[in-house]
Amino acid sequence: MRDTSSGRQAVEPVVDVLVIGGGNAALCAALTAREAGASVLLLEASPRAWRGGNTQHTRNLRCMHDAPQDVLVDAYTEEEYWQDLRKVTGGQTDEALARLVIRASGSVRPWMRRHGVHFQPSLSGALHTARTNAFFMGGGKALVNAYYRSAERLGVQVRYEAPVDRLQLEDGRFVAAWSGARRIEARSCVLASGGFESNRAWLREAWGRDARGDYPADNFLIRGTRYNTGALLRFMLDAGADPVGDPTQAHMVAIDARAPLYDGGICTRIDCVSLGVVLNRDGERFDDEGEDFWPKRYAIWGRLVAGQPGQIAWSLIDAKAVGRFMPPVFPGTRANSLPELARALGLPEQRMLRTVTAYNAACRAGTFDHTLLDDCRTEGLAPPKSHWALALDTPPFTAYALRPGVTFTYLGLRTDATAAVRFGGRPSPNLFVAGEMMAGNVLGRGYTAGVGMSIGTAFGRLAGQYAARAARMEDARAAA
Repeated sequence: MRDTSSGRQAVEPVVDVLVIGGGNAALCAALTAREAGASVLLLEASPRAWRGGNTQHTRNLRCMHDAPQDVLVDAYTEEEYWQDLRKVTGGQTDEALARLVIRASGSVRPWMRRHGVHFQPSLSGALHTARTNAFFMGGGKALVNAYYRSAERLGVQVRYEAPVDRLQLEDGRFVAAWSGARRIEARSCVLASGGFESNRAWLREAWGRDARGDYPADNFLIRGTRYNTGALLRFMLDAGADPVGDPTQAHMVAIDARAPLYDGGICTRIDCVSLGVVLNRDGERFDDEGEDFWPKRYAIWGRLVAGQPGQIAWSLIDAKAVGRFMPPVFPGTRANSLPELARALGLPEQRMLRTVTAYNAACRAGTFDHTLLDDCRTEGLAPPKSHWALALDTPPFTAYALRPGVTFTYLGLRTDATAAVRFGGRPSPNLFVAGEMMAGNVLGRGYTAGVGMSIGTAFGRLAGQYAARAARMEDARAAA
């Protein structure tokens, strides 16, 4: 920054902890570092109105608890949480770091409340989450606003429209960050600026071309913030930071095909998949819609749709499903008969009718209960439907067009229980990482509802704690 009145170079005051990012993980780091006595500067890439990254679109935190707790019923033990996570990731997770996150989720809510976050019971339309997830009153936007209010009250400096695309590093040690032409020094730094999901070129590069010669990523929509371009992540990988994760793996959900390109958030999700059938543009089913409870499996469907021709699919239900799922923000396509529905969707009519007829014939009678893993299943059908298999035979019929919706990507920086960035296996003494930039350590693939907030909260607080400690050590080293 230059002082134009004198022609002299203006010097930025050196802060103890620089936090790069403005979502949940960054805010947790900033608050924790400030509570430890450090001076803190937080740089948010977005304008103030869009602050909070993907956190503004969240609504709950997955919580371990051994007994009922205010808004949580029954118990959700560490072991059950771990088994749920292990199942959805297919074992592609660092168990030690995953358990660190799980244990932290059991004790963090009093701290969150002290910073203005309020909770409410699970919504009636949010299936199967009353036991496992604590919902934020007012959603993620209310949580973001509460944290910013608390940060400002505690004296955390916040700058908006301050993206960072490069750092000055010396042998794995953080020296300074560049935000445009402004050079900012700090004694330690926390990286929490998200993945690369809003970088369309990087998504295209990662996914490449499919067997049909198409670029699948060209048809992806971005559920989250448009400001997660991955510029700092790319810089860190090029600078030799140890990577973690597959660039094609992401929290990817089947969302309404009419959703906006960016920032559609929760309301664009289609939650009726487990209550009907899903067809591709050839009128064929391609996976088990009833494999498990929706909060454990909803995030596989974006990737499944991404593998279909044209990255498009349709979720079909009949009148029996109405009222059993959170209604989408956009109305579906309705018809009084399946042939009429096929024509309205532009699907091959005879093929779609054969698919639905085969599915209906394969359904085996049982006791339907959408709150349990019931015994309503198909027999002799490939792919099967393992639960909640009821014939589609009660008009009106409704269909929702689906596209892959990317929430955040899993390629990131490898870390450890201190949240340190690693270079060649060696932890940096004063550079730390939290949130989506390191979520791939825990999420090699797959997702289960609310775990992203668990990861961001646990590692945000860890990063803030260790960054404040590193700043004190830097002070002591300079004074020696």
